[in-house]
Amino acid sequence: MEHALDSLDGLTAHQVTMEIGEHRGWAALRVQKLKEVAAADEPTFVMLDGLEFRDGAIDVEVAGDVLPDAVGGARGFIGVAFRIAPDCSRFESMYIRPTNGRAEVQLRRNRATQYFSYPDYKFDRLRAEAAGEYEAYVDLAPAEWTSLRVVVSGGTAKLYVHGAGQPTLWINDLKLGGDASGAVGLYVDNGTDGFFRNLKVTPA
Repeated sequence: MEHALDSLDGLTAHQVTMEIGEHRGWAALRVQKLKEVAAADEPTFVMLDGLEFRDGAIDVEVAGDVLPDAVGGARGFIGVAFRIAPDCSRFESMYIRPTNGRAEVQLRRNRATQYFSYPDYKFDRLRAEAAGEYEAYVDLAPAEWTSLRVVVSGGTAKLYVHGAGQPTLWINDLKLGGDASGAVGLYVDNGTDGFFRNLKVTPA
């Protein structure tokens, strides 16, 4: 299934705003998290209608930046949610933190990409219980178009960035298990001005 993300057809917003805009010369889906959803790693995404996804590949181009009125700690969080339950009560996600990619603090650079699983394994729990296992470095810059590819198979998910031949982040223990399935979503978090284009979902 392919969607250029230059129209709102076939899309449903959940705890975000969505509109068609333009970013760096390209028509794109613009997504921002609702301000009343204050907690991090929540079900805040635009879902692709009519798709049940278990295993396969999700390709999309994203551009994330920090909104002018964002609170401290905003990083331009943007990425993909998958295996979203019909009531949005559970899902898996892999996202990037664009402002971390070239930060002048090594620890922030090490946290340029992230996996989390809603509702029980948000980033802070994973970081506390298994530091460094669910996040990794990759070169990023705010507001630049960045290609993401998420490949899911059973209990494993791999995140590829910039069309690289090797994954930046490799997760072997998806917290919802290998048999989960559900919708695919375009994810943003606190303080992000997010743009998406050229979504392609290829079921296994």
